[in-house]
Order: sequence, then structure tokens, then C-alpha cells
Amino acid sequence: MISREDAFLLLTKYNQDPFHIRHALTVEAVMKWYAVKLGYENEADHWGIVGLLHDIDFELYPDEHCLKAPELLKEGGVSDDIIHSVCSHGFGITVGCGETIDVEPVHEMEKVLFAADELTGLIWAAALMRPSKSTKDMELKSLKKKYKSKGFAAGCSREVIERGAAQLGWQLDELLERTLEAMAACEDEINQKADAL
Repeated sequence: MISREDAFLLLTKYNQDPFHIRHALTVEAVMKWYAVKLGYENEADHWGIVGLLHDIDFELYPDEHCLKAPELLKEGGVSDDIIHSVCSHGFGITVGCGETIDVEPVHEMEKVLFAADELTGLIWAAALMRPSKSTKDMELKSLKKKYKSKGFAAGCSREVIERGAAQLGWQLDELLERTLEAMAACEDEINQKADAL
């Protein structure tokens, strides 16, 4: 498996925008949190690397998101299982060039990535609206209110989030609550890594 250090170098080869790098660090931390919570503690580093690399092609090739990723990841020496996992988070989504991603999430880890990716963006946007600018003091009811407001973080697809919860066999509230808990637990670590960029 690619090392975390090499994965981060590969990510930053194609991503310079601090917003995109912070999102990658957030999804990495959330994926590792979920690995431990769901009984995959021995695979936590693997889950984290998938989270770190999931949007590798998004900054440079937004219209070919999840289509350009295999090429970039292969060049970086990334294994086929990680490539499949990265591409599966776009399953059923039609990207800018008109193609629909057909790589299906199979493993529970891939389903978690699919479900949590968009949601982390929405939760972070909600946190930035708070006086504390933090997820740590955010309650589920506050998050649900933002989630239901169609105009809030409109770029975060509720349809994808809800499809992700269904793939996992979870109620939407369970996905919201767990992902909020994950982000609150990892916030200091994410901030530390983002500030060090």
C-alpha cells in the first residue's frame, strides 16, 4: 500500500488550493474515525488514504472527476483496490463532460466514503456560520436545520448524501450524527495539518 507520506505528496502534486487540501484532510480523518467505529481498526490507515486521495483529479479536471483519477493514481503507484475505492465515490453521478460514473461502491469503506464525502463539506460550511467556527459545539438539530435549508451549501448534494445513507442501510439522522461526531473528534488534528500547509 502507498504510504501516507507518498499519498499526500501525490495529492499535492495535483491540488494546490488550500480548500481542496483541507477537504482531503477532513475526509481522511473522518474515514479513519469510521474505520475504528465500524470495527475495521486494522484497516484505518487504508481507509484514511482512500479518503485523502478521493478527489485527486477534482482541482485540475473537474469535468472529468473520477474519470481522470485512475491515470493520476496509477502514475503515482497506487494499487487497483484504492483506485476502485476512489472512483466509486462518484457512482451514479454525471460529471461535467457528460459521462456517468459506473464504478459501484462494494466494500463498507467505499459506501462510507460515498455517504460522508459531500456531508463533510456541508458540516464544515455549517461550522463556519457559527460564532465558534467549530463543529465541537454543533448539535444535531442545528445541523439538520441547515441540511433542510435548500439554499444552504447548495453545492453539497442532498440526493447523494441520502443515497449514501441508504447504501449503508442507515437512517439519514444516523449518518448526520456519526459524521458530525467524527468531524468534532478530528477537528483539532485537521486544523493542525491544514495550518501546517
